[in-house]
Amino acid sequence: MTKISNRLEKHAVRLDLAEDALVHENLSGAAFVGEFLWVASDEACGVERLERLAPVGDESLRFGAPTNFPLADLLDLPGEADAEADLEGLAVHDGYLWVVGSHGLKRKNAKTGRDNASNAKQLTQLKLDANRRLLARLPLDEDDAGRPTLSRQTADGRRAARLRGDATANELTRLLADDPHFGAFLSIPGKDNGFDIEGLAVFGNRLLLGLRGPVLRGWAGMLEIAVEADGRDLTLAPLDNRGTKLRKHFLDLDGLGVRDLHVDGTDLYVLAGPTMALDGEVRLYRWPNGLDRVTENVDPAAFWTSLETSCVLPHGDGCDRAEAFCALPAALAGGQRGWLALYDAPSPDRHVARYSVFGDIVRRD
Repeated sequence: MTKISNRLEKHAVRLDLAEDALVHENLSGAAFVGEFLWVASDEACGVERLERLAPVGDESLRFGAPTNFPLADLLDLPGEADAEADLEGLAVHDGYLWVVGSHGLKRKNAKTGRDNASNAKQLTQLKLDANRRLLARLPLDEDDAGRPTLSRQTADGRRAARLRGDATANELTRLLADDPHFGAFLSIPGKDNGFDIEGLAVFGNRLLLGLRGPVLRGWAGMLEIAVEADGRDLTLAPLDNRGTKLRKHFLDLDGLGVRDLHVDGTDLYVLAGPTMALDGEVRLYRWPNGLDRVTENVDPAAFWTSLETSCVLPHGDGCDRAEAFCALPAALAGGQRGWLALYDAPSPDRHVARYSVFGDIVRRD
């Protein structure tokens, strides 16, 4: 792989988050609408809107004044209104904020202080939170002050909708159930190298879904689907005139899984890190003309090795797991191209206060 030069500006962006939310410890998705930043948590069932504020320290940018938008106010969810959706990806496209959950199972963990029999039983307990199998688009609107907001339905007719499904499955998981590469992994929790969506990119009516797991013999998976509105739902649409509903792209990320995706013109940027719950190197990759390669491909499964290693992001022991990545708007980038990187389980030195955390800026030289 080719390596390109980037500069990392550590702790350059401060986020002041709500005290009654978990998002400060579990940032998993980010997207900009103008100078407003949308963020998601993998332990919540809503998204947060942050406003640009004046910096108070050495940081280059600061966002705060959080406003929470519960998904239950916008969608008819498959699960309980307050049950976590494990949101892992955000993207803004064509007047909508798109959100995706991990779609994966979770396993109870062994805990210090329990006896062996109790911990052995814990590790047999699997659970599917219904809201995790969520793929939806939420119409972006404006309030009276000109701030972006989310609505069930806008005056121009755009409507919130999710991929058709119920508490156990949606059209995507049903499509994958018999897939020879990923079908068996739907019954394995994400932290066991099971099925785990973490990246989302949207272009036209097509979506790319990046998989943190499974990683198959070192190849990371990325699913290509298309969607269309069908009444109050989204439904899978054909990718071609043969009725193809799914294409699989296998990426050479040196054994890492996908943590996030971002479209930049015809290039695709891939944030990659260890699968399961492992600590290790987190890298940013650039796939030159990746969207062209995707749209030109007609094979049901394609293998790609032409990604460029862009930079390595900070990581720690049980902390600083970069999970959200998006481009800074030109008005915020200070005359230079830049990307925002945010971290799950931020280390203590990223906490300027209990509910305030630092993210980084990656500059392209």
